[in-house]
Amino acid sequence: MEWTLAILFIAAAILLITSVIKAKQTSKSEQREIDVIHLSVMEEIAQLQKQIRHLELDLEIMEKESGVQLASKDRTVLRDVLDLHRRKYSVESIAAQKKLTQTEVEEMLAPYLLGKEERRSVLQ
Repeated sequence: MEWTLAILFIAAAILLITSVIKAKQTSKSEQREIDVIHLSVMEEIAQLQKQIRHLELDLEIMEKESGVQLASKDRTVLRDVLDLHRRKYSVESIAAQKKLTQTEVEEMLAPYLLGKEERRSVLQ
């Protein structure tokens, strides 16, 4: 009888240890799944933010153009130049990065800078 109780006690301890190990493994696998989902959601959010920024810039470009059609390559360059300008890059660094002259960059930005200056003068 004592041996039976000892065997049952050892079996219960082994089952308890096995259960704890399995729970840790399950917890680790669930944490990995959560991390993978988190990374994929963050990538999607970054892509959506980039698309929104491009749409905002396209909208601003279309408002300023008011009917004038640009080639898609020109539009992409203008979008990039506006984006860099909004992120406080200097005209010189934008020109260097986009391989344009400073006057070309200033001409591209001119319609957008005038609008901001006009708004400021109205407020003052």
